[in-house]
Amino acid sequence: MGHKVDPNIIRIGITKSWDSKWFAAHKTYSSLLHKDIAVRKFIEKKLIEAGVSKIEILRSPTKVTLVIYTAKPGTVIGHQGEMVEDLRITLEKEFNEKFGLEIKEIKSPSLDAKLLAESIAMQIEKRISYRRASKMALDKAMEAGAKGIKIFVKGRLNGVEIARSELFIRGKLPLQTFRANIDYAYVPALTTYGIIGVKVWVYKGDIFKKDLEKMQEI
Repeated sequence: MGHKVDPNIIRIGITKSWDSKWFAAHKTYSSLLHKDIAVRKFIEKKLIEAGVSKIEILRSPTKVTLVIYTAKPGTVIGHQGEMVEDLRITLEKEFNEKFGLEIKEIKSPSLDAKLLAESIAMQIEKRISYRRASKMALDKAMEAGAKGIKIFVKGRLNGVEIARSELFIRGKLPLQTFRANIDYAYVPALTTYGIIGVKVWVYKGDIFKKDLEKMQEI
C-alpha cells in the first residue's frame, strides 16, 4: 500500500487537510479546480527562488485567499511589502478575481520534502553528482531532527544510455502507519539528457489525537 499511494493523499482527514478549501456547485467545480492548478503553477514559476513549499487556496464568494508557505519570506514580501503587493495585482489581472495573500515562514526547511527535492533536482541540473546531492540532503534532514528519510532518484543518471533508479534511506519510515507524520514530494530535474525524477519522503514522528486537538486550538 505504501508503494502505490501518495503519502499525503492517504492521510487527508486523518492527520492532514486539503490544500484547497472551498465548496462549489457541480457546474463550476471543474473550472475552479483548473483555476487552482493554474494559480499554483503561476506562483511557483513567479517565486521560483523563494523556496515555496505549499500554497493553500481558500475561496469565498467575493475573494480568494492564498496562504504561501516559504523558506524565504523576505524574498516574497520585499521592502515594505512591495513585492507581495505587486504579486497580488498581477494575480488579479491574470485571473480576473480579487486576491488576498498571506505569507508564512517554514521554520525548518531541512525537514520539508518539497524543498529537499527541489534542492536535489537543482543540483542535478547543474551537473552535480546525484549521489552527493542525495547524501547531503539525508544528512541535513537527520541533523534537523527527522526520524527517517528516503530519496528515490530515477532516469538517465549521470547521462548514461540506459535509465536506472537508485534509493537512499536513513532512519525508519512507517509508510503504512496513518498517524505517522510523513511529508512527501516529487520534483523532476530537467537535464540535457532527459528528465530525472526525484522523490523524497521525510518522517517527522507520529501525530496523536491530542496533538491534532492542540493544532486545531491554535
